[in-house]
Amino acid sequence: MGYALLRGVLKKGTLVENNINQTIASGINTAGTGVVFTVPALFMLDAKWRAEGMAGIDLQPLPLIIAGIAGAVLGVVVIIPLRKQMIELDRLRFPSGVATATIIRAGSSGTEKAWLLAAGVFISGLWKLVMLSGWLESDAAVVAERGWGVSQEEFHFGFGVLPEHISPVLYLSLMNIAAGLLAGRGGLPFFAGGLVAWWAISPAAVGFEWVTGPTAAQAGLIYRTMLRPLGIGVLIGGALMGVVTAFPAIQSALRSLAAAARTAGAGSQVGGDEMKLPTLILGTAVAIALFFGASVLSGVSVTGAALSAVVGTLWLGLAALIVAQATGMTDISPMSGMALISVTLMMYLLDNNITGAMVVGVAVCVAIGQGADMMQDLKTGFLIGARPVRQQIAQFGATWMGPLIALGVVYLLWIGGPDGKNGFGEGTSLPAPQGGALMGIIEAVKSGNVPIDKYTMGGLIGALLGAAPRPGLGVLVGLAMYLPFSITLGYGLGCLAQMGIQKLKGAAFCEHKLVPFAAGLIVGEALTGVGHAAYSILMPYLWG
Repeated sequence: MGYALLRGVLKKGTLVENNINQTIASGINTAGTGVVFTVPALFMLDAKWRAEGMAGIDLQPLPLIIAGIAGAVLGVVVIIPLRKQMIELDRLRFPSGVATATIIRAGSSGTEKAWLLAAGVFISGLWKLVMLSGWLESDAAVVAERGWGVSQEEFHFGFGVLPEHISPVLYLSLMNIAAGLLAGRGGLPFFAGGLVAWWAISPAAVGFEWVTGPTAAQAGLIYRTMLRPLGIGVLIGGALMGVVTAFPAIQSALRSLAAAARTAGAGSQVGGDEMKLPTLILGTAVAIALFFGASVLSGVSVTGAALSAVVGTLWLGLAALIVAQATGMTDISPMSGMALISVTLMMYLLDNNITGAMVVGVAVCVAIGQGADMMQDLKTGFLIGARPVRQQIAQFGATWMGPLIALGVVYLLWIGGPDGKNGFGEGTSLPAPQGGALMGIIEAVKSGNVPIDKYTMGGLIGALLGAAPRPGLGVLVGLAMYLPFSITLGYGLGCLAQMGIQKLKGAAFCEHKLVPFAAGLIVGEALTGVGHAAYSILMPYLWG
């Protein structure tokens, strides 16, 4: 949208200037995403417990605001030393970053790419409207029995023919398929992980009676109680092993930052390709201090707040690495899973202090979103020849606004959403699924029903996969297990399609024809979704 305004309307802005504009915008909205994934759980828990005659939750905005700002700063700080490794050495794909670079470059590389981009935007936008209309809606009763999925945006194969727990389900999103088109062969391990999860582990779970329940609901039961917690464990184990295997490269990056700090001219902030190490250290210290202060304000003791700040920062760094790797390889972010782990961990450490645990959850979720977004933006900059340090400074300067805006929007939706009542939660037009999952985890911890065994088993599997020669294998497989099969299947079909097209037409065709078209598919569906959401929120006010 920024590109369309600057280049299409105002006829201003170089490629690099447009990249900075996009970096600022995405830095703000991604910080808001971390808030939206977590804070609604507090509102919904408070309402539920009060309706049940229990004590509610003391909702104080200041600790959440401080935690969000701390997470926004830390997310940028922890990911900067990994830029060279992920983008220049590992050459991770970062499909959205590639798509953005394609959009920015389209106006400077002739009309053909621009027309291909526009065709992709039109097709995916129109298809998104078809999905939103409900014309493709499956049998709602059947989907409800399965206990998972979004009926109008999925196509279910094999009803009445195959057992429910192995029936293929395809997410009818051209954006999802387009991400696979951009990833190609590199996304196959992710696809393979989904096949193993649903066509090996799932039938084994039924055959050995690891899960019990109504036959029609077994797919949802297996996903909720086995595959998702296993996937989170594999993600963590794979990322930990990734840290171990990449440690020499991370050390080298930190040494380079330190050397640049010693040799750069006095007072020059942009003399190198990266922000200076002292700046990163100062930013980390300030963010940890904010982290500590937010925990104290939420009612945690000084000792508990210090523990939150230290443990939360360490986990935040690991989670940012997990999400950045997953996003770089698949364009899919397991942010909500990392938030679930964060809150679960801190509730144990803080003796079930829900508000204190949520402070950590908000900071972590904002930070890991920022880390992944920063890498996407840096990938775009790398492709168009931008200097990383300028993007990093832009993100630092603007990212604090995201949590403030998002918290305000969450509050406005709660006091009067599209339904004219509580604006989100089950039974409303805005079900807040991530917040609902987090609410379920909080209640599970309070009742002592957390699948620690599956987290542990998954962690061991992820560590073994992470030690394989293929970089990020554990993260890819864990992400495939964590996500519904409908997403994995659509992404995998995109990967296979790209491989087939490249074999028939060659690599040059894919680079110059397929990439801009796939980028258009991503952008068209995204913009249509944004427009629909805005319409849903504003319609009651526009029409009374």
